[in-house]
Amino acid sequence: MDKKMKKGIIFIILSALCFTTMGLFIRLSGELPVMQKSVFRNAISAVFAFFILIRKKDSIKKIEPKALGTLVFRSSFGTLGILCNYYAVDHLLLSDATMLLQLSPFFAIVFSFIILKERVVTKQMLIVIFAFVGALFVIKPSFSSMTLLPSLSGVCGGMFAGLAYTYVRKLGGMGMAGPFIVFFFSAFSCLSILPFAIMSYVPMSTSQIIYLLFAGLFACGGQFTMTTAYYSAPAKDISVYNYSSIIFAAILGFTFLGQIPDIYSIIGYIIILIMAYAMFRFNQNK
Repeated sequence: MDKKMKKGIIFIILSALCFTTMGLFIRLSGELPVMQKSVFRNAISAVFAFFILIRKKDSIKKIEPKALGTLVFRSSFGTLGILCNYYAVDHLLLSDATMLLQLSPFFAIVFSFIILKERVVTKQMLIVIFAFVGALFVIKPSFSSMTLLPSLSGVCGGMFAGLAYTYVRKLGGMGMAGPFIVFFFSAFSCLSILPFAIMSYVPMSTSQIIYLLFAGLFACGGQFTMTTAYYSAPAKDISVYNYSSIIFAAILGFTFLGQIPDIYSIIGYIIILIMAYAMFRFNQNK
């Protein structure tokens, strides 16, 4: 294994840890509107990305007018994904919400076929179908269940994230610089939800503000460590290591929130992890 591959694996695992810790701080911040929590997350990422853009002015010069629509689509779906994920984190076990978000790579395959017209073989579709079967074990669908709406929100979070990643892939093909994509998304998301956050604003304690600041910092760290990971090694070789997030979520959820997944959720985790590994092997062989 060469140095770049090792670097990619280390940074993708760091990214998983950052995003999972972000979810923990979002949960610890308590009963606050999802919009209000999202503003903190996106504002901090926008500030960090802005300073990077100042240092790398060539990133701005590469923008093309035709990419604006794609940027808006990427940012809109990314924002919806964040809102759905935060709602799920607030109402589900941290490990359940994290695993449902990890459906995004499987959704990305479906949307790459629909939007980018990329070829999808039968084996890939079977892996996607079995991954959704695993998700059903996590969701445990029941119309009488108090967790049905948060679970569906978690699935929608994964779906919107998959859509956003598909448009990121399209932007990459246009030569759009990574730091600008992060900045545009963070700024767009922050400004679009700010009016709703103001209308539903709830006064915060000092501890809640600190928790949300940490959530924003870890979200920012997650974005940039993931970017470093995929610059260092091909996605097909390292993406499976992103599923280390479920291990981090289980540890953090038990340690700080006293959460223990039930047997059905554990079965769902195992199915999704197996499908993730199957997709990893498929991509390597391909």
